[in-house]
Amino acid sequence: MKLLHEPETEDPILSVVNLIDIFLVIIAALLITVAQNPLINPFNKQDVTVITDPGKPTMEMVVKKGEKIEKYKANGSIGSGDGEKAGVAYRMQDGSMVYVPEGDAGQPAAGRRL
Repeated sequence: MKLLHEPETEDPILSVVNLIDIFLVIIAALLITVAQNPLINPFNKQDVTVITDPGKPTMEMVVKKGEKIEKYKANGSIGSGDGEKAGVAYRMQDGSMVYVPEGDAGQPAAGRRL
């Protein structure tokens, strides 16, 4: 029987239970963060491409294909290489793109919407 003027002593195990509750909340928040990130989510089967700072000198591109993750950094120079013209792309008034590949004799073939 406790008297009204006796101070209540806290059970030390309650402090441990409270710490465990805090850690469970932190772990749940981390799991939700990992599940929402498409690059590090181990259950995401889709290929993902992330571009940061597009058009700036600090632009980076991260490509995830299956388990493989590749990271590309812009070096500020304009790309070049060997190749040939493969066709022409047109932007329509509705915002869609139409790609027209070139035929054998330089004549355009049928267009394809992108």
